[in-house]
Amino acid sequence: MQQLLNTALVGLTLGMVYAAFALALVLVWRSTRVVNFAQAPMAMVTTFVALVVIEDGASWWVGLAAALLSGLVLGAVLERAVVRPVQGGAEINAVILTLGLFIVLHALAAVVFGNRYRSFPAPFGIRGLEIGDRTIALTATGVFTILAVLVTMALLVALFRLTDLGLRMRASAFNQEVARLLGVRVGRMLTLGWALASLVGSLAGVLIASGSLVHPGFMDSVVVYGFVAAVLGGLDSPVGAVVGGLVLGLSLSFVSGYVGSQLVALAALLILVLVLLVRPGGLFSTTTARRV
Repeated sequence: MQQLLNTALVGLTLGMVYAAFALALVLVWRSTRVVNFAQAPMAMVTTFVALVVIEDGASWWVGLAAALLSGLVLGAVLERAVVRPVQGGAEINAVILTLGLFIVLHALAAVVFGNRYRSFPAPFGIRGLEIGDRTIALTATGVFTILAVLVTMALLVALFRLTDLGLRMRASAFNQEVARLLGVRVGRMLTLGWALASLVGSLAGVLIASGSLVHPGFMDSVVVYGFVAAVLGGLDSPVGAVVGGLVLGLSLSFVSGYVGSQLVALAALLILVLVLLVRPGGLFSTTTARRV
């Protein structure tokens, strides 16, 4: 029973980590209709910015603020300087460009921050919480991660469903010409979409790094599982991203705990294939796929 509870709690925390990154992918997809494969190295760079600030004597919270601010600026700059020139052509151009950014940002981070492993502090304790005479596999930092992801999800849902800004961002993503005719400044909406997605990615990077080691490749595995979580829930749904992350995290935790850790990657692939076969748009997709 104790093992079952701990495995579920580990899966819960892991799922929220995947959900945090999936939220960034959903945000950039929903506001620009681009799958951003560079989201992971962008988050990695801003996490290193936070680490530099913390190592310079500032608190974890100041480091988080620095990461969020740098993420906001990085997303806006990349959209205006790199992504904007290829928009208007084939849709695949922007996707291929993000793969190029993935490699470039990795190389730049290795040059600027180095390749060695560095410890990233946690905002709260990293020891399991004690309930009675038992210690469970849930830390105070894990609880903070869960709450932060839920609050971020709620803010994104409110942005897209309750505000005119969210409506303009969605209109710009779906049909730029019609949006322009309706008076929407499409360029600004696309820049804002990239900036906000980079900010959410920066939050995910700091949450993932807290209490562990960071290096230029520490987000590489997360981008794979985060992408699976986003597809699982539906690339167009913030709630789906969180549910997808939870389902994936719990599934992989039970596979690792009861079957074998070497089968985790295979289990993630099977889940992705199963979802694409049964419900291609994801569990929370609001559009219907039509076979022609």
